[in-house]
Amino acid sequence: MLTDYAYIGLFLLVAIAMAAVMILLPLFLRLIRLAPHKPNAVKNSTFECGMETIGKTLVRFNFRYYFYALLFIAMDILVLFIYPWAVGLRQLGWTGFFAILVFIFLIIIAYLYAWKKKVLEWK
Repeated sequence: MLTDYAYIGLFLLVAIAMAAVMILLPLFLRLIRLAPHKPNAVKNSTFECGMETIGKTLVRFNFRYYFYALLFIAMDILVLFIYPWAVGLRQLGWTGFFAILVFIFLIIIAYLYAWKKKVLEWK
């Protein structure tokens, strides 16, 4: 059992080390003058497709895109839970079967609520 926690600890250490390397590597390369750093006004200016922007540079997206993204993530989570359940259905027995029915029922209720609120309509 301790080895399971050791794997989790090792994974966390590797994740933290990778994050630290990604942050510190550009700073180190600039410090030893391996990465170019010659700022000027042209490089720091905002442009789009090689042309100067006209109007606002901040574009606001419709919030419905976020609803679709959240629904997509919900479907991914549904698959993430149903696939291992289907693989181990014989070991889970009837309790596992009724548990997944409750889970699917809750997902259907959530989608019906989203449909009632007209979140799924594209305008």
